[in-house]
Amino acid sequence: MTEITPQALLAELHKAAATAASVVATLDDSAVAAPSELPGWSRGHVLAHLAGIAKAMARQLEYAARGETVELYDGGYEGRNRAIDLAAGHDAAQHHAAVDAALTRVLAAFDALDDTGWSAPISYRDGTVFDGGLALWRELTIHTGDLGTGFGPETWSRPFCEHLFRFLGARVPQGIKLVLQPLALPQLTLGSGVRSIAVNGMITDIAAWLAGRTPTLGSLRATEAADGVELPELLPWPSGAPAPK
Repeated sequence: MTEITPQALLAELHKAAATAASVVATLDDSAVAAPSELPGWSRGHVLAHLAGIAKAMARQLEYAARGETVELYDGGYEGRNRAIDLAAGHDAAQHHAAVDAALTRVLAAFDALDDTGWSAPISYRDGTVFDGGLALWRELTIHTGDLGTGFGPETWSRPFCEHLFRFLGARVPQGIKLVLQPLALPQLTLGSGVRSIAVNGMITDIAAWLAGRTPTLGSLRATEAADGVELPELLPWPSGAPAPK
Protein backbone atom coordinates (compact mmCIF):
# COMPACT_ATOMS: atom_id res chain seq x y z
CA MET A 1 0.00 0.00 0.00
CA THR A 2 1.22 3.48 -0.84
CA GLU A 3 1.92 5.74 2.11
CA ILE A 4 0.08 9.07 2.11
CA THR A 5 2.40 12.09 2.11
CA PRO A 6 1.40 15.45 3.59
CA GLN A 7 1.16 16.92 0.09
CA ALA A 8 -1.07 14.08 -1.11
CA LEU A 9 -3.19 14.36 2.03
CA LEU A 10 -3.68 18.08 1.47
CA ALA A 11 -4.93 17.39 -2.05
CA GLU A 12 -7.30 14.70 -0.73
CA LEU A 13 -8.65 17.09 1.90
CA HIS A 14 -9.47 19.65 -0.76
CA LYS A 15 -11.22 16.98 -2.86
CA ALA A 16 -13.22 15.68 0.10
CA ALA A 17 -14.20 19.20 1.17
CA ALA A 18 -15.26 20.11 -2.38
CA THR A 19 -17.43 17.00 -2.62
CA ALA A 20 -19.00 17.64 0.78
CA ALA A 21 -19.71 21.28 -0.08
CA SER A 22 -21.26 20.38 -3.42
CA VAL A 23 -23.55 17.82 -1.80
CA VAL A 24 -24.59 20.16 1.00
CA ALA A 25 -25.43 22.86 -1.53
CA THR A 26 -28.08 20.61 -3.12
CA LEU A 27 -30.05 20.09 0.09
CA ASP A 28 -33.19 22.12 0.75
CA ASP A 29 -35.12 22.36 4.02
CA SER A 30 -37.07 19.13 3.49
CA ALA A 31 -33.92 17.22 2.50
CA VAL A 32 -32.06 18.49 5.56
CA ALA A 33 -34.85 17.28 7.85
CA ALA A 34 -35.00 13.82 6.23
CA PRO A 35 -33.30 10.77 7.79
CA SER A 36 -29.64 10.16 7.04
CA GLU A 37 -27.98 6.76 6.61
CA LEU A 38 -27.13 6.81 10.33
CA PRO A 39 -29.80 5.37 12.65
CA GLY A 40 -31.44 8.09 14.72
CA TRP A 41 -29.77 10.96 12.87
CA SER A 42 -31.37 13.30 10.35
CA ARG A 43 -29.26 14.84 7.62
CA GLY A 44 -29.27 17.92 9.83
CA HIS A 45 -27.40 15.96 12.51
CA VAL A 46 -24.79 14.87 9.96
CA LEU A 47 -24.40 18.43 8.66
CA ALA A 48 -24.01 19.77 12.19
CA HIS A 49 -21.32 17.20 12.82
CA LEU A 50 -19.51 17.98 9.56
CA ALA A 51 -19.35 21.64 10.51
CA GLY A 52 -18.39 20.77 14.07
CA ILE A 53 -15.49 18.44 13.24
CA ALA A 54 -14.13 20.87 10.65
CA LYS A 55 -14.18 23.73 13.19
CA ALA A 56 -12.70 21.49 15.86
CA MET A 57 -9.82 20.39 13.63
CA ALA A 58 -9.19 23.97 12.52
CA ARG A 59 -8.83 24.90 16.17
CA GLN A 60 -6.36 22.05 16.70
CA LEU A 61 -4.16 23.48 13.94
CA GLU A 62 -4.52 27.08 15.03
CA TYR A 63 -3.34 26.22 18.54
CA ALA A 64 -0.58 23.96 17.19
CA ALA A 65 0.76 26.87 15.15
CA ARG A 66 1.30 28.71 18.46
CA GLY A 67 2.93 25.71 20.08
CA GLU A 68 -0.15 24.97 22.18
CA THR A 69 -2.74 22.21 22.40
CA VAL A 70 -6.45 22.30 23.16
CA GLU A 71 -9.13 19.64 23.52
CA LEU A 72 -10.86 18.69 20.29
CA TYR A 73 -14.33 19.85 21.34
CA ASP A 74 -15.37 22.42 23.92
CA GLY A 75 -16.82 20.35 26.75
CA GLY A 76 -15.36 17.13 25.39
CA TYR A 77 -17.47 14.45 23.75
CA GLU A 78 -20.58 15.55 25.67
CA GLY A 79 -20.09 19.09 24.40
CA ARG A 80 -19.80 17.75 20.88
CA ASN A 81 -23.11 15.91 21.22
CA ARG A 82 -24.88 18.94 22.67
CA ALA A 83 -23.67 21.14 19.82
CA ILE A 84 -24.90 18.63 17.24
CA ASP A 85 -28.32 18.34 18.86
CA LEU A 86 -28.67 22.13 19.06
CA ALA A 87 -27.74 22.71 15.42
CA ALA A 88 -29.43 19.68 13.85
CA GLY A 89 -32.76 21.47 13.43
CA HIS A 90 -31.37 24.47 11.56
CA ASP A 91 -32.74 25.20 8.10
CA ALA A 92 -30.84 24.48 4.92
CA ALA A 93 -29.43 27.99 4.56
CA GLN A 94 -28.00 27.90 8.08
CA HIS A 95 -26.41 24.50 7.48
CA HIS A 96 -24.96 25.63 4.15
CA ALA A 97 -23.38 28.67 5.77
CA ALA A 98 -22.02 26.72 8.75
CA VAL A 99 -20.47 23.96 6.66
CA ASP A 100 -18.99 26.37 4.13
CA ALA A 101 -17.47 28.55 6.86
CA ALA A 102 -16.03 25.58 8.73
CA LEU A 103 -14.52 24.04 5.59
CA THR A 104 -13.01 27.36 4.55
CA ARG A 105 -11.45 27.79 7.98
CA VAL A 106 -9.98 24.31 8.25
CA LEU A 107 -8.61 24.25 4.70
CA ALA A 108 -6.95 27.62 5.30
CA ALA A 109 -5.27 26.15 8.39
CA PHE A 110 -3.95 23.16 6.45
CA ASP A 111 -2.90 25.30 3.47
CA ALA A 112 -0.80 27.48 5.78
CA LEU A 113 1.34 24.57 7.00
CA ASP A 114 5.03 24.38 6.21
CA ASP A 115 6.98 21.12 6.20
CA THR A 116 7.47 21.14 9.97
CA GLY A 117 3.88 22.12 10.73
CA TRP A 118 2.56 18.69 9.83
CA SER A 119 4.48 17.14 12.73
CA ALA A 120 3.33 19.65 15.37
CA PRO A 121 1.57 17.96 18.31
CA ILE A 122 -2.20 18.21 18.80
CA SER A 123 -4.44 16.84 21.52
CA TYR A 124 -6.47 14.64 19.16
CA ARG A 125 -5.35 11.07 19.96
CA ASP A 126 -2.14 12.64 21.35
CA GLY A 127 -1.03 12.81 17.75
CA THR A 128 0.24 15.31 15.22
CA VAL A 129 -1.30 17.71 12.73
CA PHE A 130 -0.83 14.99 10.09
CA ASP A 131 -2.95 12.62 12.20
CA GLY A 132 -5.57 15.34 12.40
CA GLY A 133 -5.55 15.64 8.63
CA LEU A 134 -6.13 11.92 8.24
CA ALA A 135 -9.00 12.12 10.72
CA LEU A 136 -10.62 14.99 8.83
CA TRP A 137 -10.24 13.05 5.56
CA ARG A 138 -12.09 10.13 7.14
CA GLU A 139 -14.81 12.31 8.63
CA LEU A 140 -15.51 14.31 5.46
CA THR A 141 -15.49 11.27 3.19
CA ILE A 142 -17.54 8.92 5.34
CA HIS A 143 -20.10 11.48 6.48
CA THR A 144 -20.70 12.81 2.99
CA GLY A 145 -21.80 9.27 2.20
CA ASP A 146 -23.97 9.20 5.32
CA LEU A 147 -26.06 11.99 3.83
CA GLY A 148 -27.47 9.37 1.44
CA THR A 149 -27.25 11.41 -1.75
CA GLY A 150 -25.23 9.07 -3.93
CA PHE A 151 -21.69 9.55 -2.59
CA GLY A 152 -21.46 6.38 -0.52
CA PRO A 153 -18.63 3.85 -0.16
CA GLU A 154 -18.84 2.93 -3.85
CA THR A 155 -17.20 6.32 -4.58
CA TRP A 156 -14.29 5.88 -2.15
CA SER A 157 -10.87 5.94 -3.78
CA ARG A 158 -8.35 3.14 -3.49
CA PRO A 159 -5.97 5.32 -1.40
CA PHE A 160 -8.81 6.11 1.00
CA CYS A 161 -9.82 2.46 1.33
CA GLU A 162 -6.21 1.44 1.93
CA HIS A 163 -5.90 4.13 4.60
CA LEU A 164 -9.02 2.75 6.31
CA PHE A 165 -7.49 -0.74 6.25
CA ARG A 166 -4.46 0.55 8.14
CA PHE A 167 -6.44 2.68 10.57
CA LEU A 168 -9.18 0.16 11.27
CA GLY A 169 -6.91 -2.83 11.72
CA ALA A 170 -7.43 -2.19 15.43
CA ARG A 171 -11.02 -3.43 14.99
CA VAL A 172 -9.91 -7.00 14.27
CA PRO A 173 -10.73 -9.15 17.33
CA GLN A 174 -7.92 -10.75 19.28
CA GLY A 175 -7.19 -14.27 18.06
CA ILE A 176 -8.20 -13.56 14.46
CA LYS A 177 -6.01 -12.95 11.43
CA LEU A 178 -8.14 -11.17 8.85
CA VAL A 179 -6.99 -11.72 5.27
CA LEU A 180 -8.54 -9.06 3.07
CA GLN A 181 -8.83 -10.12 -0.57
CA PRO A 182 -10.11 -7.17 -2.63
CA LEU A 183 -10.99 -8.23 -6.15
CA ALA A 184 -8.14 -7.82 -8.68
CA LEU A 185 -5.89 -6.24 -6.02
CA PRO A 186 -3.18 -7.57 -3.68
CA GLN A 187 -4.40 -9.11 -0.45
CA LEU A 188 -3.67 -7.57 2.94
CA THR A 189 -3.53 -9.17 6.37
CA LEU A 190 -4.82 -7.46 9.52
CA GLY A 191 -4.29 -8.94 12.97
CA SER A 192 -2.15 -11.90 13.93
CA GLY A 193 -4.43 -14.44 15.56
CA VAL A 194 -4.50 -18.20 15.15
CA ARG A 195 -7.84 -18.18 13.31
CA SER A 196 -7.43 -17.05 9.72
CA ILE A 197 -10.55 -15.62 8.09
CA ALA A 198 -10.46 -14.43 4.49
CA VAL A 199 -12.82 -11.68 3.33
CA ASN A 200 -13.33 -11.40 -0.42
CA GLY A 201 -15.10 -8.60 -2.31
CA MET A 202 -14.74 -5.17 -3.87
CA ILE A 203 -12.20 -2.98 -2.09
CA THR A 204 -14.86 -0.35 -1.35
CA ASP A 205 -17.20 -2.96 0.14
CA ILE A 206 -14.48 -4.31 2.42
CA ALA A 207 -13.64 -0.76 3.54
CA ALA A 208 -17.32 0.01 4.11
CA TRP A 209 -17.73 -3.07 6.31
CA LEU A 210 -14.65 -2.18 8.36
CA ALA A 211 -16.03 1.35 8.78
CA GLY A 212 -19.43 0.09 9.94
CA ARG A 213 -21.18 1.05 6.71
CA THR A 214 -23.21 -1.06 4.30
CA PRO A 215 -21.35 -2.49 1.28
CA THR A 216 -22.98 -1.17 -1.88
CA LEU A 217 -21.41 -2.94 -4.87
CA GLY A 218 -21.96 -6.57 -3.93
CA SER A 219 -21.82 -9.06 -1.10
CA LEU A 220 -18.71 -9.88 0.90
CA ARG A 221 -17.71 -13.53 1.28
CA ALA A 222 -15.90 -14.77 4.36
CA THR A 223 -14.15 -18.14 4.50
CA GLU A 224 -12.21 -20.05 7.11
CA ALA A 225 -10.26 -23.15 6.08
CA ALA A 226 -12.06 -22.97 2.70
CA ASP A 227 -15.51 -23.10 4.35
CA GLY A 228 -17.98 -20.22 4.21
CA VAL A 229 -18.42 -18.45 7.56
CA GLU A 230 -20.11 -15.33 8.89
CA LEU A 231 -18.17 -12.08 8.86
CA PRO A 232 -16.53 -11.68 12.27
CA GLU A 233 -17.91 -9.18 14.77
CA LEU A 234 -15.54 -6.23 14.81
CA LEU A 235 -14.24 -4.36 17.84
CA PRO A 236 -15.08 -0.67 18.43
CA TRP A 237 -13.22 2.03 16.52
CA PRO A 238 -9.63 2.66 17.72
CA SER A 239 -9.42 4.15 21.20
CA GLY A 240 -9.76 7.90 21.25
CA ALA A 241 -11.38 8.03 17.83
CA PRO A 242 -15.17 7.70 18.08
CA ALA A 243 -16.74 6.01 15.07
CA PRO A 244 -18.14 8.57 12.64
CA LYS A 245 -21.61 9.28 14.01
